[in-house]
Amino acid sequence: MATGRLGVGETLGALNTALGPGDPVWFKETRARHLRARDFLAPRPALQARFGDGQVPERVIRAVAGLQGPGVAPVLRCAPTPSGLALQLQRPAVFERVLGAVAAYVAPAAPAAPGPRVLLHCPALRSAPGALRLSQLRAVLVADHLARTLRAHGESVRLVPAVRDPHMPTFLQQLRVDWPAASERAATEALRNRALAELSPAQERGALPLGVLGTVCLKELVQERGRAAGYDPNLDKCLVTEDLLSVLAELQEAARCWPGDSPPSLAAAPDANADRCMVVHVVSCEEEFQQQKVDLLWRKLDDQAPLTQKHLVCGPVKVAGAPGTLTAPEYYELRHAQVCKASAVKHGRDLAQDPAWTEVFSVLSVATIKFEMLSTAPHGQLLLALADSISTKGTKSGTFVMYNCARLATLFEGYRHSMEQGLYPTFPPVSSLDFSLLQDEGEWLLLFNGILPFPDLLSQTAALACTAPGLHTTARTETMCKFLVQLSMDFSSYYNRIHILGAPRPHLFGQMFARLQLLRAVREVLHTGLATLGLPPLDHI
Repeated sequence: MATGRLGVGETLGALNTALGPGDPVWFKETRARHLRARDFLAPRPALQARFGDGQVPERVIRAVAGLQGPGVAPVLRCAPTPSGLALQLQRPAVFERVLGAVAAYVAPAAPAAPGPRVLLHCPALRSAPGALRLSQLRAVLVADHLARTLRAHGESVRLVPAVRDPHMPTFLQQLRVDWPAASERAATEALRNRALAELSPAQERGALPLGVLGTVCLKELVQERGRAAGYDPNLDKCLVTEDLLSVLAELQEAARCWPGDSPPSLAAAPDANADRCMVVHVVSCEEEFQQQKVDLLWRKLDDQAPLTQKHLVCGPVKVAGAPGTLTAPEYYELRHAQVCKASAVKHGRDLAQDPAWTEVFSVLSVATIKFEMLSTAPHGQLLLALADSISTKGTKSGTFVMYNCARLATLFEGYRHSMEQGLYPTFPPVSSLDFSLLQDEGEWLLLFNGILPFPDLLSQTAALACTAPGLHTTARTETMCKFLVQLSMDFSSYYNRIHILGAPRPHLFGQMFARLQLLRAVREVLHTGLATLGLPPLDHI
């Protein structure tokens, strides 16, 4: 049997190469009705542009049908159709390759080259929980998810600031946000001396409040970097305070002193550390203007400030039918109360005070919040409907994903219990399973849309546009939530139709074990995806 992980990207790349020079034309099918007949399609309009009359030469069709190579899925047939050139894979062989090496499909695709070190800065975490607006909470959750996906991809990540408010660590733990707690304050003396040298003339300063050093002009730096850089043209002066210098000192120290590095040499060139890491400021739209000031002031006062500073700006959060002053803790308490109420309706009794359910309700509340906050692209406006009830039946929610995670746990616990009773044999070696028995369209949907593309999806969620010009960057933090919801919908549809643990009849065991191995892989993908959101799997709900 061939070895090596199959990849959607590798297969598409080989298919496009087989057609000859030109733009990519092949795409992967995702809809169930199309997957009944084909797995990949080169649309007729694209073929007409490539080949003139749209007639693909026979030699090209033969080359596509015989396609082989590292990561390329085995091809069954390739044929012209009214829609274009349709390709179907050798599905039993793909099932065998994927389900025989599940661990390879719950890890991100290896990057072509190591990326830069990433310093994630979320200024909202300098406040107390009670002062955290929903737009700031969104920025915190985006930063946490981004940090987890980057680390899963093997990137080196540091988080700033270390939280200092005594109540914030407890609130972040409640939200399952992994963020460092306070450490010693970084020294600000060097920055203060540089700032004093850059201050506006004394006659312009007048009497200054306590803790304010004066103002520094940023306009020249904005003009130097150019309008295309994306800085607000209204940036002019920045009021330099002791608190602002503390912010810069913490950023400076985090960028220069990376864990595991040897101490920086005093003889190092001024820009020796400037390109060693990329800084990503994850901010709410209300904080963007102030953060641009911090960015420019850092560049002005520190010759070794990182050359690449990007701003990931999260759009506003609007709340339907509620005051705009709702704080992050109030939002959590509201969702937690709704989760407890929904559970009481489902189980016929109030379980909120039952210690066995405390963790479950906490996870469900956080899952609801994270899927609400992260299912929309970060830069877009988010509208929350707080009056909506919490239900495991709603197919767009985090609760629905956790419910299906629990259904999988119940399935495998049911198999284990039946095996211990002697109804089923122990699970055979995966290499002995007959995956040609997986013929239901829902099974191929789970593998082709859920398991096979998952490594590429993990890589996409960790992709930051760090080389693009300009101040702003984007991140696809909504991708994972949407993927997990769709995978849960496909699993739920399949599980509702197919009885996995059938009657204990030996002639049915082969299909049962093939299906269980498929659902093992689905479970691993779900658990890995949830881990990037800081959510543990649940075994009951």
